[in-house]
Amino acid sequence: MTVARFRDRHDAGRKLASRLAGYRDRAGLLVLGLPRGGVPVAAEVAATLKAPLDVLVVRKLGLPGQPELAMGAIASGGGLVLNRELLRRLDVSPQTVEAVADAERLELGRRERIFRGDRGALDLAGKTVIVVDDGIATGATVRAAVGAVKAGGAHEVVVAVPVAPPEAVAALESDGATVVCLRQPGELQSVGQWYLDFSQTSDEEVRELLAVAD
Repeated sequence: MTVARFRDRHDAGRKLASRLAGYRDRAGLLVLGLPRGGVPVAAEVAATLKAPLDVLVVRKLGLPGQPELAMGAIASGGGLVLNRELLRRLDVSPQTVEAVADAERLELGRRERIFRGDRGALDLAGKTVIVVDDGIATGATVRAAVGAVKAGGAHEVVVAVPVAPPEAVAALESDGATVVCLRQPGELQSVGQWYLDFSQTSDEEVRELLAVAD
């Protein structure tokens, strides 16, 4: 049976929001989109649930010489996830990991200023936080986001995504997150294959969606 693809990120967000209807109007609810592609999805979720919308910046830690290969990820607030099996297999030194992490922390801070401007630090204490992305491939970035949200004192962490492989969902659940995922294909070659329109989300679109939500 052929499973229909999402028209675009907004369509995916509306479909995701319908699965999250039980959270609507809940006190202390906050929706966090992972920029850039997760923010249009999160905007639809936040609008439907009548919840505040903000962003949580996450950066992949790419292997030197092979930046597309993720050694792990970091998130605003100090969330850090490392692929320790990969680090052992490739004999990557702690010094190399820290050097990459330091560089990405600088980029993370720069992107925070771009997306959040003069907004204050995220207040997560005691809240139900829904972390939204446009899909999950390996899960490293979303796991870093979950770690940051939990470290911020959230009461409950929900990960909401249109598509993710079953092993990534299981890993997030083992981290203590509730996962709402619309599609769990056995083999996920790319997140984009599940969208008819997967054009890049711009920095300006992220800022506009946040401004509309305020």
